[in-house]
Amino acid sequence: MNINYYLKRLGMSVLTVITVITFTFVLIRYMPGGPMDYMVAELQQQGLSSARARELAATYISVNPNQPVHIAYAEYMANILTGDLGMSTWYSRPVTAIILEALPWTVFIMSVSLILSFVLGILAGALMAYREGSQLDSSATMVTTFLTSVPYYLAAIALLVFFAYRLSWFPTGGRFNSDLTVGWNLEFFLSVLYHGILPIASFTLTSFGGWALGMRGNSIQVLGEDYLRVARLAGISERDIVVKYVTPNAILPLYTNLMIAIGFIFGGSIILEQIFNYPGLGYYMYESINARDYPLMMGVFLVITLAVVTSIFIADVTYNMIDPRAETGDSRETY
Repeated sequence: MNINYYLKRLGMSVLTVITVITFTFVLIRYMPGGPMDYMVAELQQQGLSSARARELAATYISVNPNQPVHIAYAEYMANILTGDLGMSTWYSRPVTAIILEALPWTVFIMSVSLILSFVLGILAGALMAYREGSQLDSSATMVTTFLTSVPYYLAAIALLVFFAYRLSWFPTGGRFNSDLTVGWNLEFFLSVLYHGILPIASFTLTSFGGWALGMRGNSIQVLGEDYLRVARLAGISERDIVVKYVTPNAILPLYTNLMIAIGFIFGGSIILEQIFNYPGLGYYMYESINARDYPLMMGVFLVITLAVVTSIFIADVTYNMIDPRAETGDSRETY
């Protein structure tokens, strides 16, 4: 184990997070308009005068948009270290509370989608490789290639229009039936699954094809290795060869992509949750952009950044543990 390598990777991850937060903070602060302008416009639409609207907006706004950027940045970074992400200017609630409420729903939708797409992709890819050159392989390759090229948000819109609006088989939005009492009971759990089927399906359908094609290519490469010919000559059954040798070695190269995908699914939830009116992390990110809600924007983006950087870091430092053939950092030796 090379401790210096791991410390170096950890330091690079921390530096990446700080750099991204700094760049995002400055970019957000220089966006046209601001929370004050947005709230004043909303209040004026309700018939209030400009002076009265600004007076009320100043009462509710918890940050000073005219504060110098370097001072605001220093205060924000200091507050992050204490776990204080500030108050949402639009929802008048602590950003931490909003994130803690929304995060589990995004994790549920996106993690189930990722697991399903990965498992289905692995199974389909292995079958395609084992039947290489057959009609099944050709048809499956064509279908998975097509599905991979379809953006998930287009699939989401199509599923929503057809199954929710036209057939009325599924709800058009929400996380669960509002008439139910939230709790650990079967009725509530089934309602959560029912409301999550379309978002999960739209992401799964457009993602599993990429895993399938990757698994197919890796499996075909492994099937051509010499040690498999030796295994067959030794009398090892074809089932054991597939289960014990081909599948594990074909999945290994996909491990890093899986870990990176875990981080990036949070970013993909922004459009998906808006389409299905699903109040998760991505939903609040979109709403905060519209309302120029600086604290909430930064809080959600901080979570997304941490998820991406952490997943990449874990993939980087654990790959050699699951694959002894991999080498890290200064551990390479020349013979």
